[in-house]
Amino acid sequence: LESYGLGTRMARGRRYARSGQVVSLDVRAGMLLAQVQGSRRTPYVVTIATAPPTDAQWNEIDGEMVARVGFVARLLAGEVPADLEAVFTAAGTNLLPSSWAHLAARCSCPDSANPCKHVAAVLYLFADRLDADPWLLLTWRGRSREQILAPLRARAGDDGRDALDAWAVAPWWPFGPNETV
Repeated sequence: LESYGLGTRMARGRRYARSGQVVSLDVRAGMLLAQVQGSRRTPYVVTIATAPPTDAQWNEIDGEMVARVGFVARLLAGEVPADLEAVFTAAGTNLLPSSWAHLAARCSCPDSANPCKHVAAVLYLFADRLDADPWLLLTWRGRSREQILAPLRARAGDDGRDALDAWAVAPWWPFGPNETV
């Protein structure tokens, strides 16, 4: 976020995020939808969109992840694999938007600047949530937890599937085997 070079609006947004002004955040494929409490009674509606990878790019990404089983194990352990960005880059896309130009942001506030502090607050809260749940990043990029795990299960066959399913529903994982983030 800091690399976007957007100055004081980002700093003001960070303060909004840290003070709990973002009252809701919904993560979908290519879209962040949020409500941010500003100075008016009704929260502002914020949308931030980015183009998800194409189906062809996802096929390449899936192939790389299948080849690197440690990726999913690290994600399930709450870690983002250090070379995950390289997998996306090899498929001709980015894991995270590399510049502000790769995002389309809108806010219902009267501020005509983009990003406004409300948009910045949503981006900072999303970044904070990624620390606790890295699957949100893949959800935002267009794939659910189950969609990421499916090619691994298919390749593992019945023997590997039991181990992968046991790993995926370990007591520390807050979601059931068929739930997505």
